[in-house]
Amino acid sequence: QVQLVESGGGLVQAGGSLRLSCAASTRTFSSYSMGWFRQAPGKEREFVATIAWTGGRTYYADSVKGRFTISRDNAKNTVYLQMSNLKPEDTAVYYCAATGRRYGLVNGDYDYWGQGTQVTVSS
Repeated sequence: QVQLVESGGGLVQAGGSLRLSCAASTRTFSSYSMGWFRQAPGKEREFVATIAWTGGRTYYADSVKGRFTISRDNAKNTVYLQMSNLKPEDTAVYYCAATGRRYGLVNGDYDYWGQGTQVTVSS
């Protein structure tokens, strides 16, 4: 069982930046690939970014490519999502997730989920 706790969400103006963190409670964090998803009001949860367990391979949704960066620190059992040049359409609850697969691009690829953290971008 892996417990995930997100932090770092908040209210920011368009064009601003935020860094989300996700702390994992497992001794085998380095064996999990990690992902970030988001869900806006009235919409389905969508893929944002993923990073392989080695940290060497990353994938991004087209909507965030060039603005968001996913990274991980296996020594701290933590994955990060650095978000820059934020837009109002980035407003959503952001979820961290873990999978034993090499990487995951859809909700069903992931085994464990955090409770989410709210990001609100004002125009």
